[in-house]
Amino acid sequence: MKIARNRIVDALRARGQDARADWIRRELPDEIEAGQHSGLLATLDLDAADLAGTPAR
Repeated sequence: MKIARNRIVDALRARGQDARADWIRRELPDEIEAGQHSGLLATLDLDAADLAGTPAR
């Protein structure tokens, strides 16, 4: 499952984690494969299924 980087950034900013959001914006491509980045998503306490279900902006 692919997830848009902006969805991750938006989720982190909503939690007030601006430094992490800035790092994600710099380091990850526009779309990421959830399976390949499952460890990162777990570290960030983000659920891939929730992010994939979020409407794109």
